[in-house]
Formats: sequence, structure tokens, C-alpha cells
Amino acid sequence: MAANVTTGPAAAREPVAPPPDRSPRPPGGRGRGPARPGGGWTPWLYLAPALVVLAGLLVYPVYQLGLISVLEYTQAQVSGGEPTTFRGLDNYAELFGDSRFWEVLAATVVFAAACVVSTLAVGCALAVLLTRVRAVPRLLLMLAALGAWATPAITGSTVWVFLFDPDFGPVNKVLGLGDFSWTYDRYSAFALVLFEVVWCSFPFVMVTMYAGIRAIPAEVLEAAALDGASVWRIWRSVMAPMLRPILVVVTIQSIIWDFKVFTQIYVMTGGGGIAGQNLVLNVYAYQVAFASSQYSLGSAIGVVMLLILLAVTLVYLRLLRRRGEEL
Repeated sequence: MAANVTTGPAAAREPVAPPPDRSPRPPGGRGRGPARPGGGWTPWLYLAPALVVLAGLLVYPVYQLGLISVLEYTQAQVSGGEPTTFRGLDNYAELFGDSRFWEVLAATVVFAAACVVSTLAVGCALAVLLTRVRAVPRLLLMLAALGAWATPAITGSTVWVFLFDPDFGPVNKVLGLGDFSWTYDRYSAFALVLFEVVWCSFPFVMVTMYAGIRAIPAEVLEAAALDGASVWRIWRSVMAPMLRPILVVVTIQSIIWDFKVFTQIYVMTGGGGIAGQNLVLNVYAYQVAFASSQYSLGSAIGVVMLLILLAVTLVYLRLLRRRGEEL
């Protein structure tokens, strides 16, 4: 018997069924691909060792700092002569009611801001210079900068104190300053510490910014130079916008480092200068906690410093996100 074959327009309107899918199905997968062992927990398993280390080195000390800041914890409690009592926010009320704390806080903010601006200016300027010198001067500058960066803070501070010593230091002899003492006056002492902080901090900014500049396409810089842009205009209008994510990182790290300066101030000014005229918050917290044995007040100062740094970092990042910057 011959099969009935439909031809014409009616055949064109009849849908043609697709061939059956005979590919093997993964067991239990319902066609969604092979099941991944661990699911969403796999990344956390890889991160677990680092998270455990961070919890031990960061979270637990911060917890202890906050706990001591709300207790009555002095030498009497440490030696066991008196029981530890809960004070709540009384330590913070006492701290905020002390005019000395506000003076030290203001000095710390101004000093840290000057250090951050100076470090960024020197580091960025030398990073641009590295792109414009030959290989040998570039290598010498990099080695000198990395040597300053690798020098321990206490060693560098001691060397700088010797260089500016009023009796034996070569700086006063070269400048003809006689027996001028840099650490006697408050502002000259802060300036001396600032020089040392910038000296040991600018290599990080220089190396980081140099790497970022090298990542900028050469065609972009050549086009700006052909358009007649000066070196300053190229930096401000071309390089700085492209390097903004890197600038964010070095700025935040510089703020954190310079706001909590301790070694340079303590070594170069003899623990905070004459009558504490060169105190910053970190040195002030050390004196309150260990010199006066008021560990709870010292911990409260540490908590305040932590909150200030967190607030500055979050505000800075929020402003950048409002401007649509990618971090």
C-alpha cells in the first residue's frame, strides 16, 4: 500500500517534531550538568586557614581591646589586689572629658595629614621621574629607595637623630646652624619626625605608582604629548585618572600607617618631647596604659583610633563610589 504523502501549503504548515535527545543524563542532575562536590562551601574551605590566622591575629586582640576598655583594669586588677569591675562607657566619658586627649588628637590628625600629603607627593614625583631616566640611574634610585624601605623604623629613627644632633650631627654643620636643637622646639621636632616618616614611607608609593604608570598604554601618553600637553597636564588629566584605583590603595595605607606612628615619635623625641609637646595618640595611649598603669583608658584610646581609621576609610571609599570609580 502506498503511503499518503501530503504536499502543498498544508504540508508546509505542519510542524516537524525534533529528533529525540538520546544523550546520557547525569544521575540526579536533571539535565543541569554534573554536580559539583561541596557546592558553595568550596571557596570557604580554601579560605579557612587564612581566616583562622586572621581571627587569631586580628579579631581576638580587637575583642580583648574592646573588653578591657569597658572594665576597671589598672595595676591593682592586674596584680590581683582588687577585683575587675565593669565600668561600661565611663572610661570613654573620662577620656572625652580630658582636654589633653583632644589636644593630642588634633596634633595627631594634623601631623598624619602632613605625612600623607608629603609621602604621596614625593612618591608620585619620583615614580614619574623613574619613567624618564635611563636604566642605570633608575636602578640606583630603586635600590636606594628599597634600602630606605627595608630599614627598621627604630634603626632609621636613631640614624636621623644622629644626623640632626646639635653637637655631632653633620646636618647642622653643613647648614651652619651651630648647636641648634631640632627636638627642643615642638614644630621643628614634628618636622624632623615628618622627614623620617616620609623617607621610610615614600618607596612603597613610588614602586606602586611606577608599576601603575608602566601599565598605561604608551600610545595614550604619546597622544597627549603630541597635543601639546605639559608634563603636569599629562599627569593631572591623563595619568592620575587612570591611576586612581592605585592612588586609593596607597592613600588609605598611608593614612593608616601615619595615623598610628609610634616608633619615630618615641625614639626621636624621647617619648613625646619636652612636657609631651610632641605626643600623638599611639604614644599617648602607651604612656597612659603602661606609664600610668591605666590599661582600661589606654585600651579606650586604642578603640577610638580604630574607629577613626575605619570611619576615614569608609568615607573615602564611599565618596569614590559616588563618583562612579571602580576599586
